[in-house]
Amino acid sequence: MKPRGKAPAAANNASKPAQLKQKTSKQKTSKRNTSKRAQSKHARSIEAPSNARTLPMSTAEHHRAIRKQHEAEAAQDYCEVIAELLDSGVEARVGRIAARFGLSHVTVSRVVRRLASEGYVVAHARAPLGLTARGRALATEARARHEIVVEFLRAIGVDEATAQADAEGIEHHVSPATLRAMARVAHANRR
Repeated sequence: MKPRGKAPAAANNASKPAQLKQKTSKQKTSKRNTSKRAQSKHARSIEAPSNARTLPMSTAEHHRAIRKQHEAEAAQDYCEVIAELLDSGVEARVGRIAARFGLSHVTVSRVVRRLASEGYVVAHARAPLGLTARGRALATEARARHEIVVEFLRAIGVDEATAQADAEGIEHHVSPATLRAMARVAHANRR
């Protein structure tokens, strides 16, 4: 005679893989439906109703805006470095800028060419770089922003090396109102 408990257990074990497979396929269907819902929800968030006052930014527009911001950051950084070199009596050469930024000569040459076409940099073949009045103004503004951010970071207890490194990124992404507030805190700490 067979023991009662073992036969049903064996039958239950045999049916478990089938149940697992069914759950898995149900889960896959559920995931697919969720994914489709998420995609349609994302599409709706990009598309604006006809009566909307402001349209949300599409992904392409968002990336285009980010690229423009990065170009502006590069212009500020390059003009600032060229101004520092010129102010210290050193010729501003593509090779020096490439070494300062840790970039290739070709990359720096392309950016310098773009900045020259935009009216920031004076660049002639085999000659040191210079800044136009527009480039000098941008460098002065970038340097002032950098100094305010560094001073603020020092005022809140950040060490010098970290303040200098962090300021390189923060200075490009802080609003004028925030920059004024940072300057107030830094100034109050000087007293």
